[in-house]
Amino acid sequence: MWDDLLNEFSLSPEIPLTIVVARTLATVVFCGLIGLERETARRPAGLRTHMLIGLAACVYCLLTLALLGRADEFGDAVQMDPLRIIEAVTSGVAFLAAGLIVFTQGKVRGLTTGASMWVAAAVGVACGLGEWTIAGMTVSLALIIIGLVRKLEKKAGTYDTSENPEIND
Repeated sequence: MWDDLLNEFSLSPEIPLTIVVARTLATVVFCGLIGLERETARRPAGLRTHMLIGLAACVYCLLTLALLGRADEFGDAVQMDPLRIIEAVTSGVAFLAAGLIVFTQGKVRGLTTGASMWVAAAVGVACGLGEWTIAGMTVSLALIIIGLVRKLEKKAGTYDTSENPEIND
């Protein structure tokens, strides 16, 4: 019994610990930037939500990579499709984001926050797979789209201030 337990915790991981740490921490930082923007805009899904969504997506990708690295242990009886993990993350986050989107008084609210949650999941997937350029570009573009475009909409007079009148940026 003790030998089995000792073996369980002494197995060599498929992904080095330093890579796991780098990918998970980068995910939390990247998604935290998106969440911070939502937090400062006083939206219901902010810093923690975006960080957790990205972290979960990253971990699912890391687990998929770990399973693929051990595929020979499973033999021919088990077939793996790594794309399913991306499909699962996408569906799960879409479900969460849909819960934020509300239609009241003839207006749709929460779309941008829902979309930012979806982007956070994509950033988590990119980080989990080690696609740093994709993750960094996505965060940069998301922050530009969410923050800068809002300012442009305000200047153009097309931003709906009734949705969140306390934002003065």
